[in-house]
Amino acid sequence: MCATCGCSDEAGVRIDGLAQPRAHEHGGDHEHEHPHGHGHDHGHGHGSRTVLLEQDVLAKNDLFARRNRSWLHEQDVLAVNLMSAPGAGKTTLLERTVRTLAAESPVCVVEGDQETRLDADRIRSAGAPVVQVNTGAGCHLDAAMLRRALDTLDPPAGAVLFVENVGNLVCPALFDLGEHYRVVLLSVTEGQDKPLKYPHMFTGADLVVVNKIDLLPHVDFRFEAFEHDVRSINPRVEILSLSATRGTGLPAWFQWLRGHRAPSRHLTAEVEGTP
Repeated sequence: MCATCGCSDEAGVRIDGLAQPRAHEHGGDHEHEHPHGHGHDHGHGHGSRTVLLEQDVLAKNDLFARRNRSWLHEQDVLAVNLMSAPGAGKTTLLERTVRTLAAESPVCVVEGDQETRLDADRIRSAGAPVVQVNTGAGCHLDAAMLRRALDTLDPPAGAVLFVENVGNLVCPALFDLGEHYRVVLLSVTEGQDKPLKYPHMFTGADLVVVNKIDLLPHVDFRFEAFEHDVRSINPRVEILSLSATRGTGLPAWFQWLRGHRAPSRHLTAEVEGTP
């Protein structure tokens, strides 16, 4: 069990891809490392063991994440981690995005769900190579899962890689995958109080996308209050509003992606310092 969030370890994870995995050189002999701890006894009380195990889990995950980021940087692959609660519209937004961006550059997708290939089938129909990661009882993707997915997906140089994380506003926020940018998607039907209820998710976001704005006349969602709460948690974050179904606001989303095509200087510096 993962001490950080309580989900099961990688034993139940399934990687369902389009091709046989290819061994990438991510650095080091890490093929048998796993980011989930397995209950080391540090000789302390139960509370101390839990804290130490959490630190161990996240430290191992961060090591995988740095290696992923280094490999993505070397391949000139832009990686975007898309996170939201279930039903916010991640897959619909990705379908529209694939159909638009595929004409400009290669687009690949890693789909994270506990079960089924439903979302992966939708993305494949939209025209993008996709790998499905089923986490079983797990409530998030981690950096080791992404590494395995990358080995199978093998994104070409210059590609845009989208990672659709498991639908959850809690645990995905804790795990760095090695992505360049984090995008949090929220639909107006979920209510405007989510930034205050789930601050960790919004604290780490580079962009917050408010979806389903075509339903604003029918729900109690005050955009000004929502924006105030988001910026009180994360003053630097960018905020966009759109309707993935109707297409309203999508040009601004595409422009954001094009504008962030090259990793920023601080990310490049971090990659260069990767052990």
